[in-house]
Amino acid sequence: MIEILATGPLNTVQDLGRPGYRKIGVTACGAMDTLAHSIANLMVGNDVSAAGIEVQTFPFRLRFEEPMVFSLAGADCAARLDGQQLSAFWAMWAEAGQELELNPPKDGARAYLGFEGGIDVAPVMGSRSTSLRGAFGGLDGRFLAVGDRLAVAPSAGGGFPKGGFGVTPPLEALADIFPPVADGVLPVRAIPAGEHDLFAADAERFWTQAWKVSARSDRTGFRLSGEPIRPKEVVEMRSHGVMPGVVQVPPAGEPIVQMSDANTAGGYPKIAGVLETDLWRLAQARIGSSLRFVPATHADARQAELAITAYLDDICQTRALLLQALSAFA
Repeated sequence: MIEILATGPLNTVQDLGRPGYRKIGVTACGAMDTLAHSIANLMVGNDVSAAGIEVQTFPFRLRFEEPMVFSLAGADCAARLDGQQLSAFWAMWAEAGQELELNPPKDGARAYLGFEGGIDVAPVMGSRSTSLRGAFGGLDGRFLAVGDRLAVAPSAGGGFPKGGFGVTPPLEALADIFPPVADGVLPVRAIPAGEHDLFAADAERFWTQAWKVSARSDRTGFRLSGEPIRPKEVVEMRSHGVMPGVVQVPPAGEPIVQMSDANTAGGYPKIAGVLETDLWRLAQARIGSSLRFVPATHADARQAELAITAYLDDICQTRALLLQALSAFA
């Protein structure tokens, strides 16, 4: 069991979402940075889909009411366990009564906490993710509040180094796969979508200009500010299915990137689709930061997917070898 001691709005229990219900208007939800969430789970021996905590407002503080293994991933929040500083992408043993504190990150927007066994809340439609708009899932369908107590499911047990262990952050481990930030502008790879050509000359400007993440952005969609782009002619469109990564352009001409709580349908024209493998980087973009869309191919997406899979497999193998070595010396 863990107890929440300090928190802000929008910190929630999340897993990898509830796919398969978009046809009845239910969004998938789930972690915004699915890669960080997966890493946090693998470091404590969970399946990647186990439920953890997504933290996006700080400071955040909790108390461990029993001994357990936990992990940190995502934005570096200058975390401290009873005053001891912890690195990002680190797994650690906590004793009963110890307190963990996460502070506002210098870079990045969201941190993820994994717990061996996973957060034990009732699944809704096959997922423990919180749907804030639907008010279901997670802990009573709401964000966490001071005084909340969350159960942690029983773990497989086994030895664990009390000093903990860490893994190479994905931005370093996958530096050859993902284009680097240049002059403070995040490159986000995307593929032209169905109505791309409807924007004629403005379509080129979509790719070449830097867009700013608006303060009106949230888990449903990132609204981007910049010089508006508009179709060459007004076309009345029927609503169509959308999903995370779809970039729509409303009449005002400033794009919206659908995120984890993406709408299930919409009628705005689609100019591009962000590669699924790049959404984790976009999820860590802060309000007011800049990004630029980079044309990509299906081959780029496949290459990134294979690299991420290999990286996650390496984390699993590293953990297994570490525990095996500890067992041999026990």
